[in-house]
Amino acid sequence: MSTATDYVLGTHQAEINRLGLQHQVWRPHVLDAWSRAGMTRGSKVIDFGAGPGYATMDAADIVGPGGTVIALERSPDFVDFARHAIERRETPWVQIVECDLMDEPVECADADIAWCRWVASFVTQPQTLVEKLFGALRVGGIAVLHEYQQYSTWRTIPASSQIDSFVAEVMASWRASGGEPDIMASLLPLMTDFGFKVREVRPLLFAVHPSHFTWQWPAAFVGTNAARLVELGRVSQEWADAVERDFVALATNPNAILVTPLVMEIIAEK
Repeated sequence: MSTATDYVLGTHQAEINRLGLQHQVWRPHVLDAWSRAGMTRGSKVIDFGAGPGYATMDAADIVGPGGTVIALERSPDFVDFARHAIERRETPWVQIVECDLMDEPVECADADIAWCRWVASFVTQPQTLVEKLFGALRVGGIAVLHEYQQYSTWRTIPASSQIDSFVAEVMASWRASGGEPDIMASLLPLMTDFGFKVREVRPLLFAVHPSHFTWQWPAAFVGTNAARLVELGRVSQEWADAVERDFVALATNPNAILVTPLVMEIIAEK
């Protein structure tokens, strides 16, 4: 895909690998949310903005052959990766549908669970996303979302002006592409406007040392996204190198603390 049509974070192999690590970090929180939402054997699940399909495969394991998982994804690179994973795992109850959530109809309905993670921050029309989430569910169906409430809570102790500038540039790049890194403030009112009944709202934010596995989530992002920002022409290679040097230095300090971006978990019923 060209830079002009690709996701702001890219869809190359390095990003697919990073998303796999990211899913490993977040998997316990995802499974917990799904359990509280009622996902179980035989459920019909729709994964909105499925990416390479890491969460899709976990949902497939939960619902089993008697259930259905429909993964909606725009990127051909991600779709190909997910389809190959389905073939390897022999999970025919999973369907990967290549579609643009903003521009194409979602031909799915009567789902028990709609799952959406870090999609609303990147779309140009969040109201369209909410409308399609609502329309895909049966009455009584549950939407589960993990979306950013405040991205700028990403900070380090000791403080790093380079990391602070990286976070600011990431946020600016998302906004330049039509997204909003602090989307939850507008997304949650949209959900209630469309008729969702919000059952749970919980913040997910962590403060971790370099030895903690969660540290790997932002560490991997710094490595791939600094290079992506250079590719997009937003920053210089010298700037990216300085950011990476600062983060590597922090990782060698066992007393360093990284505070992660604030994510909000929403469980809402149609």
